[in-house]
Amino acid sequence: MAAPVTLRPRADALAAPLPPLLARAERLASTVAHGAHGRRRPGAGDEFWQFRHAMPGDPARSIDWRRSARSDATFVREMEWETSQAVTIWVDRSASMDFAEGGRAPKADRAALLGLACAILLIRGGERVALAPGEGRGPPPAAGRARLDRIAADLAGPGAGGDRGGDHGGDYEGDYGRAPQTPPPPNTRALWLSDFLGPVEPALAAMRRAADAGVRGVLCQVLDPAEEALPYEGRTVFESMGGRLRHETRKADALRGEYRGRLAERRAALRDACRRTGWVWTRHATDGSAAAALGGLYHALEGGGR
Repeated sequence: MAAPVTLRPRADALAAPLPPLLARAERLASTVAHGAHGRRRPGAGDEFWQFRHAMPGDPARSIDWRRSARSDATFVREMEWETSQAVTIWVDRSASMDFAEGGRAPKADRAALLGLACAILLIRGGERVALAPGEGRGPPPAAGRARLDRIAADLAGPGAGGDRGGDHGGDYEGDYGRAPQTPPPPNTRALWLSDFLGPVEPALAAMRRAADAGVRGVLCQVLDPAEEALPYEGRTVFESMGGRLRHETRKADALRGEYRGRLAERRAALRDACRRTGWVWTRHATDGSAAAALGGLYHALEGGGR
């Protein structure tokens, strides 16, 4: 058992990143207009959704006689379906996500902020949330403050090296993140936040497997503006964040056209895969508005899987 004199500093160091990340995510979540939303389809619930014409087989108790008395037709009163949905979130925290240029925050920081803020909004809306597991199964999606604290602790915890993401961040190959290879539970929703700059086929295959299981989701490509524009000139050394890849050139600007073309091809492949599987593709640059990105992600998730 660790002595109290050494345990307290270790505990303080572990908890230090948690309040700032959670507080930032709470503030960001507050910028998105939302409430206890329903699921916008008929089913068990307490909230009225709509009237519809009665059909053969409808039980007499479902008929709204007051509404029916105002016309020649018979109407059934439908309630809004309120069963909670399960959402899994994958935040890529591979070495590649540590890239930042011009004093901006790293991609990993923005992805974690957006992922946690989405979790806050979803749980406030009555949904169940979990971080996507790596190999094997992680904790099942759940609601409540305890789950938010767990997600925040995981996202704010150590991320570098081979232990990046622990049991919840997926597994990684080299410098780049690898989308969760274990499909989410069937008929749930998913949110993936990554730069998707590594080998693309594993991500596309993982999305196809998830779609085959009835999972619908949102894929958000998070990039630093320098990765989109390649603004470098003259002699430049390009090195991956993990140091595994290195390329030196005397004319960096001569690479710009081909680089942008390949990036456009990568985006087209991701967009096309999303279109074919029923997912939503979006992009976010780290110099852009986090609030706008969060609003888009949250509303895309609200519309998923219906």
